[in-house]
Amino acid sequence: MNFENILVSIDNGIGQVTINRPSKLNALNKATIQELHDAFENLENNAAVRVIIVTGEGEKAFVAGADISEFAEFSVEEGAQLAAQGQELLFDFVEKLRTPVIAAVNGFALGGGLELAMSCHFRVASDNAKMGLPEVSLGVIPGYGGTQRLPQLVGKGRAMEMIMTAGMIDAETAKSYGLVNHVVPQAELLEFTKGIASKIMRNSPSAIGKAIKAVNANYKHDVDGFDVEIRNFGKCFGTEDFKEGTTAFLEKRKASFTGK
Repeated sequence: MNFENILVSIDNGIGQVTINRPSKLNALNKATIQELHDAFENLENNAAVRVIIVTGEGEKAFVAGADISEFAEFSVEEGAQLAAQGQELLFDFVEKLRTPVIAAVNGFALGGGLELAMSCHFRVASDNAKMGLPEVSLGVIPGYGGTQRLPQLVGKGRAMEMIMTAGMIDAETAKSYGLVNHVVPQAELLEFTKGIASKIMRNSPSAIGKAIKAVNANYKHDVDGFDVEIRNFGKCFGTEDFKEGTTAFLEKRKASFTGK
């Protein structure tokens, strides 16, 4: 597929999605959100893609927020619809993918940009990265899942402070908060992230997809996460990956998993 606002590549089982609007600091507009949805859907359905990395073009920004000019004149109903559609199309969609998604945060991740990074399964940041949810400085609140995912990752008190002050934190602070897993020099960010991806790819894609589902269930108020774990644990026993993994272990060899 040809995209106007993003770049997509596949190399050795790793799908890379790059938001490519550097003149706008890779800000998210409706068109970019739709393109991201389409790209993630295509990569999810590609059996050869085992891990997805999402990043921003250039060295300044991952995504520096949403394109405010698109919604400055919206009504109450239009604002609610904007949040609902965005969450369904991209942010919730990414969180629920069976394929692991890693955010390589290469600069500013603000507003919708941080919300996109938080919807990924985990995050790696460059040492120049800055993160925050500045929406209240514009008279609005985070609408793409920020008020829900940030407290899950950093705790209620820190999330409240970040949201209320509309301030930014640097990469090391984000790491100390648990918002990102690793901080590396800008020049090493993608190579380091691909190194983690290569470790993930040694393991069962089927089991990883079920693990994602089980972990996510812990954060849904109307779902029993333990029950989801039990059911998905059981489902693993009916997979080719389980047969291969256990046979390889008993035969004292490395397992060779075949795909999603």
